[in-house]
Amino acid sequence: MVADLSQIVKAYDVRGVVPDQWDESLAELFGAAFAQVTGASAIVTGHDMRPSSPGLSAAFARGAASRGADVTEIGLCSTDQLYYASGALDLPGAMFTASHNPARYNGIKLCRAGAAPVGQDTGLAEIRALVERWSTSGAPAPAATPGTVTRRDTLADYAAHLRSLVDLTAVRPLKVVVDAGNGMGGHTVPTVFEGLPLTLVPLYFELDGTFPNHEANPLDPANLVDLQKRVREEGADLGLAFDGDADRCFVVDERGEPVSPSAITALVAARELARNGGKGTVIHNLITSWSVPEVVREHGGTPVRTRVGHSFIKAEMAATGAIFGGEHSAHYYFRDFWYADTGMLAALHVLAALGGQDGTLSALVAEYDRYAGSGEINSTVDDQAARLAAIRAAYEGREGITLDDLDGLTVTSADWWFNVRPSNTEPLLRLNAEARDETTMRRVRDEALSIIRG
Repeated sequence: MVADLSQIVKAYDVRGVVPDQWDESLAELFGAAFAQVTGASAIVTGHDMRPSSPGLSAAFARGAASRGADVTEIGLCSTDQLYYASGALDLPGAMFTASHNPARYNGIKLCRAGAAPVGQDTGLAEIRALVERWSTSGAPAPAATPGTVTRRDTLADYAAHLRSLVDLTAVRPLKVVVDAGNGMGGHTVPTVFEGLPLTLVPLYFELDGTFPNHEANPLDPANLVDLQKRVREEGADLGLAFDGDADRCFVVDERGEPVSPSAITALVAARELARNGGKGTVIHNLITSWSVPEVVREHGGTPVRTRVGHSFIKAEMAATGAIFGGEHSAHYYFRDFWYADTGMLAALHVLAALGGQDGTLSALVAEYDRYAGSGEINSTVDDQAARLAAIRAAYEGREGITLDDLDGLTVTSADWWFNVRPSNTEPLLRLNAEARDETTMRRVRDEALSIIRG
């Protein structure tokens, strides 16, 4: 097929509807282009449980092998398991997943050896250009010596590596409900949690890329309802929810209440700093809570604020040698995991922290959840730039208020802040607000929304 790649090659990955926007013939060209752009003699691939994933992954492997690259297929895996393989084997990698998108979507997350991200500025633009050329003129002639395609199971090694990074020896018996959303958490959780003193209550562990129970997107509160209900019914100590490719993890406490990802970021940051002698840099994006940099400083660390998005976090972590990074979207990044994100390792930290003391999770995280936040609120607008200019005009010059443009527009006062960011792919503005108390937060949120929505 001759594809409109502008619709499927995003800033950091490939994603689109199968077979309408891309198919196995295009996946094969992506494999050939990936091998050529990276210059790799060997690569590793993995895929999620979507019906189209095995075929797309196999086609990609054929394309890479046609350019002379040896391909190690690890088969069914979570995205962070693919990152593990890329790091442990020191190979460029390709993960076939559309994360939390609906069933008809699929995509490719690409990385260089050591799980280093591939985006528009780090190879994806060149890959797209090659695929576009080849989709019209035909694939290049195969290499004189084609590569091989072999299978390898990395699940046990992945689990062992994660568990080597967290001290789980003092964990008391806990009951934990895990909602895998019919995604890859159902594949990885039983092996990672094996042997721990946990009573595991599984929800939707059957691998099913049609997502028959609910979307595998825990960022939407509607998709946490089943987990919250089950935690209360079971009298569980906590609940965990993974997205479709199981690289993000959301937490609910013993009351079934969601725990802010910012509070999890702060909790894990404190633990990672303790593991590193009370020293180290921690990255957080600009919509995480004020709690995060406060906790980092209180535990001897240096907080560094970045734009939203994994490429910015990973680049800043590599530049600073940061030990940990967190985003309010529940992506958690670890130096000892090749600076890549793994929700599973964050989950193990939560289990270790809760299981290492006698109190409840709600009491434990209260120390890290200090402010009132709005969550992310999306508004459809006709003109993103005009709405941002209106916000700037409304707040610029006000006494005690500062503005910055690191990512969208952030407006900060002594008692509150809010950030407004334009979506790169939709006519949306995204608002996040926080204040020292709920009443102030609501006032600031509503004032900002009134300007955004005109």
